[in-house]
Amino acid sequence: MSVSLGVHVGQQNMAMNEMRALWRKLDDSGVDWISTWDHFYEAPPKGGTEPHFEALATLGALAAETHNARIGCLVFYVGYRNPALLAKAATTLDHITGGRFELGIGAGWHIWEASAYGYPFPDIGTRLDMLEEAAQIIRQMLTQDRTDFAGTHYQVDNASCLPKPIQERLPIWIGGVGEKRTLKIVADHADGWNAAYQSPEEFARINEVLNHWCEEEQRDPKTLKRAANIMFNLGLTQADLDRQREILQRDWGELASRTEGGALLCTPEDAVERIMEYVEAGADEINISLRAPWDAEALDAYLTKVMPEVRKATA
Repeated sequence: MSVSLGVHVGQQNMAMNEMRALWRKLDDSGVDWISTWDHFYEAPPKGGTEPHFEALATLGALAAETHNARIGCLVFYVGYRNPALLAKAATTLDHITGGRFELGIGAGWHIWEASAYGYPFPDIGTRLDMLEEAAQIIRQMLTQDRTDFAGTHYQVDNASCLPKPIQERLPIWIGGVGEKRTLKIVADHADGWNAAYQSPEEFARINEVLNHWCEEEQRDPKTLKRAANIMFNLGLTQADLDRQREILQRDWGELASRTEGGALLCTPEDAVERIMEYVEAGADEINISLRAPWDAEALDAYLTKVMPEVRKATA
């Protein structure tokens, strides 16, 4: 019952040299996964008032700075980049990393940055149609010699993607918790499913819905990996936890109560039990989500104390 322990790093409010040092530290500390997110503005939204780096270019630096951890993006919004381009970028990153890259895609949510940058942001039904087409194109381009696809939103004409990825099957992750469409697309087209900031109880419930979709689509549920992203709000003392709760409330406003349910808002002594709740809920991978600034001592405690205990418990 081994579990992957990763870190989801939001590339905001940090200088690039600080972020590169963080990636090296995480990689040297033995994390299994390091990811970025795909935004032009900060998340949660603050009107583009905080420094933020673009995802694909950031991934190139992340790929070059690490040697052990798998890397990826959870998740690319398919409305920002042509899926054939994403397939090409994924292949390139797989070669830079020596076969450590995994591609995440999703239907997007950050309408404010999309509007500011001039991207159409259609209704959710249309965005899910785009996601389903993108997943098919990317899979074909990563595995076939030539790809033809004529969809409503995307077209590919006899396209090749050479060289092929190093991995025989470069994993495609799809993120989201929509029960009617998103999870069906996951069951049909993904190697992994990612859910962000859900409580263990809600993760377990949605995971069962996904299992149902696998059965409906005649797919073995065991062939699909499941990942939970949880907010990193670890505190060494009660005063630290009170400050972390204030930060959650300030940053997330009316969404704070739901987000807190999907947060590692506890001391290191309680963190192992909290993470194991996600494992028992069906998560194969647990990624803590870092938003600068965070408590450096708490992160060190997670890397040196919590991770080894979780690995011992799941060995």
